[in-house]
Amino acid sequence: MISSRLLAAALAGLFALLAPVAAHAETAPAAAATEARATVLDFESEEKLNALAAEGRTVVFFFASWCPNCRATVAELNARWTEVDPSLTLVIADYDKERELKSKFGVTYQDTFVLLDAAGNAIKSWNAGGVDGLNANSKL
Repeated sequence: MISSRLLAAALAGLFALLAPVAAHAETAPAAAATEARATVLDFESEEKLNALAAEGRTVVFFFASWCPNCRATVAELNARWTEVDPSLTLVIADYDKERELKSKFGVTYQDTFVLLDAAGNAIKSWNAGGVDGLNANSKL
């Protein structure tokens, strides 16, 4: 069985991107510290997901802690998060637990990204691709 701590650690890495890194905060110019960044959130409900989609570009990432491709994607997102379009909201959904959401979007493979329209419907999906794939595929 997969440890929920492993998933939490992977997600914590993504959430850590939102906070300024102390080592860089001391040496970075003030403008860089206030630079806009994309948002990362954990999936909570379809209602909240639909509200996010109505507010702006939203992508759901189906993550599985046991998936080596997912872990590689998370590592790349952590390393290159400043390159992700700042107007994007990335919602992390647990591939193993969110069965209804997977079914709604036709997701059959972990490490899948799904771009939503303003009504919360899937308009595009892709596997892997990291930061470059996220930026290229999430353009409307």
